[in-house]
Amino acid sequence: MRIRLDLAYDGTDFSGWAAQPGLRTVEGEVSAALTTVVRAPEPVRLVVAGRTDAGVHARGQVVHADLDPEAYAAVPGRSDRSPAAALATRLRGLLPADVVVRSVREAPAGFDARFSAIWRRYSYRLCDDPAALDPVRRRDTVVVRDRLDADAMTAAASTLLGLGDFAPFCKKREGATTIRTLIDYSWVRGEDGVVEGRVVADAFCHSMVRALVGAVVPVGEGRRKVGFPAEVMAGGIRDGRVKVMPAHGLSLEEVGYPPDGQLADRADEARAKRSLPAPT
Repeated sequence: MRIRLDLAYDGTDFSGWAAQPGLRTVEGEVSAALTTVVRAPEPVRLVVAGRTDAGVHARGQVVHADLDPEAYAAVPGRSDRSPAAALATRLRGLLPADVVVRSVREAPAGFDARFSAIWRRYSYRLCDDPAALDPVRRRDTVVVRDRLDADAMTAAASTLLGLGDFAPFCKKREGATTIRTLIDYSWVRGEDGVVEGRVVADAFCHSMVRALVGAVVPVGEGRRKVGFPAEVMAGGIRDGRVKVMPAHGLSLEEVGYPPDGQLADRADEARAKRSLPAPT
């Protein structure tokens, strides 16, 4: 029985999503709670839409887990709740305050939290007026020293849109592709004065969003020209002029999936190694 869990968490006190021996992680907390509720003999394995780094937050994380059907059906006990509703309630009772279960549902055929996804949307918050920083939001907002031009940042960001090899903005992992489709990248100053970035792509490689932010911040500060991110991209390798921005300004906001009938095909497509089209 495959179930889908929608989660939110404050990443401040976690060493990222992925379970690591001796460290507090989101995966470790959720797997332990789920294992307890369904009384599984082994830790329940989780598959996540986006493996967030240490300090990164999520409001729209998606996970799937495969459970023994009988154990899942037994979760409500003597109550008249559905297994999904009962599981959500019991997980909320076990998980710490910095992890919230938004919902639990039985996954449709072909669903894979990671490979069925067609896009992920992140946000990044920057405050360029330290006196105006909301202390309640200090855990998800990064303070910068110089005034930012959000329009210039959007203009610079737009030069990176489309299918490309984002190796200059990714931490290299052996055998992993860095070819991605950047669907949307834009910045706006909100009513609270915070400059917030919206970054949407079919998938992201390690540290990619924070490096993309680091490529446009100097443009917003007037220290680099609008074409700077495209120049870095054209270089094909990591560029020391691009700062990887702090983790705590980043939040996974939403993950998009195709209609149920296309989930399996999308998963097969995503598992195939991507390549750029041959130049004409």
